[in-house]
Amino acid sequence: MQNPALKYITRDEYFAMEEVAVEKHEYHQGKIFAMAGASQNHHRISLDLGTRINLALNGTPCEAYAEMRLWIKAKNILTYPDLVIVCGKAEFYEGRDDTLTNPLVIFEVLSDSTQGYDRGEKFELYCSIPTFQEYILIDQHRIHVEQMYRETPNEWIITKYNQITDVIKLAKADAQIALRDIYRRVQIA
Repeated sequence: MQNPALKYITRDEYFAMEEVAVEKHEYHQGKIFAMAGASQNHHRISLDLGTRINLALNGTPCEAYAEMRLWIKAKNILTYPDLVIVCGKAEFYEGRDDTLTNPLVIFEVLSDSTQGYDRGEKFELYCSIPTFQEYILIDQHRIHVEQMYRETPNEWIITKYNQITDVIKLAKADAQIALRDIYRRVQIA
């Protein structure tokens, strides 16, 4: 997170600013933070992930949204996950059609500057969303994906994938994705 605003910004002020902004910002309890630019690997993974998940969800009651703003009501936070899946009817922040409120599955492609936040505090923030059931973290520098899904209200199952031949079967949506499909154009150091 970078560049906090000096004064408290209301959500309405944030939405008005974001509609004309060149870059995206996250909103955290009255403060705004510019989002860092993404690397080539991050873009490649995000695009291939979105394409594959969208195809996999065809014919199901679920839909994928790439870089759609997400409202975390209980924490007064607006953020941009890389990809979310909503099953059933998408619900939005009141009066808007660009800010989801009911994700089932959230995907984040990890960046060097945010991976600790994505694994820790951001995960906890997401857990305050009643519909949130599954979290997928994708490393952009090595073949490594972490899948976490809610088994009971207080129990999360964690599975790690490290082989290009691994296939992730989502626990909460009817879709699966092969690591070779999301890492196919990624430059591994």
